[in-house]
Amino acid sequence: MGNAMRGVIAFIPSERCQRFLVGDLKEMPLDRTLDLSGRQLRRLPVAACVFDELVKLYLSDNNLSTLPAELEGLRKLQLLALDFNCFEELPAAVCRLPQLNILYLGNNRLYHLPRELRELKELSTLWLETNCFTVFPKVVCELSNLKTLHLGYNQIRSLPKELKRLEELRSIWLAGNQLAEFPPVLLEMHFLAVIDVDRNKIRQFPGLSHMQGLKLVIYDHNPCVNAPAVGEGVRRVGRWADSSDDEQEDDGSKAASETTAEVTEVQPEEEHNI
Repeated sequence: MGNAMRGVIAFIPSERCQRFLVGDLKEMPLDRTLDLSGRQLRRLPVAACVFDELVKLYLSDNNLSTLPAELEGLRKLQLLALDFNCFEELPAAVCRLPQLNILYLGNNRLYHLPRELRELKELSTLWLETNCFTVFPKVVCELSNLKTLHLGYNQIRSLPKELKRLEELRSIWLAGNQLAEFPPVLLEMHFLAVIDVDRNKIRQFPGLSHMQGLKLVIYDHNPCVNAPAVGEGVRRVGRWADSSDDEQEDDGSKAASETTAEVTEVQPEEEHNI
């Protein structure tokens, strides 16, 4: 009953009704953190943007599709959570938060990102999983301080060569996309510690033993005939993860013929799904 009531009141723009949803926003929270998650909000009250000392703002699990321009007044904001909302475009005000370090945008309806995103010079963690991207958003390659990138469960088929500019990037999560080959650009990013390409369409993995910074590679649920060769101490998660290269070679010959047959049978359905 509580959520149903909130859902109805969310449509009423009066100040009194909005106060019912978000409470009385008159004083800066002592921990400089404001959590308005799960309030059925369809718009963010401007009153939430007056706390210019705010460091963390959680707006997850609402019905937001826009944000007020006043948001850019939160000049000290370091974390902004906008996941599980209805954004089809990233609000311009988000790109004007100079100290933003962590940005959650997962589970929205985004299919592109504005060029202004590159102005977020301090951004180190970006979550974009479960959106509508069919092409890798190239502006991400201009986020020079980025260390963690989550782009799983979209419809991305390849990665741009410009990605190698991100010399600070340490983990990239690409599960549940449409990668038909291991992205060649990742082979040049020796500093990566974590690579996740689970649940893609990769059939052959190159050797990764030259990647000295690698700690973990996740490649499960791919129609592959081999596991990526890795250096000592690197953890693999996927088929043949605990096998030697010789064992892989024996099993791989058999798996190759099986995979070819499976692909021949499944291909029409895959094309239909696309």
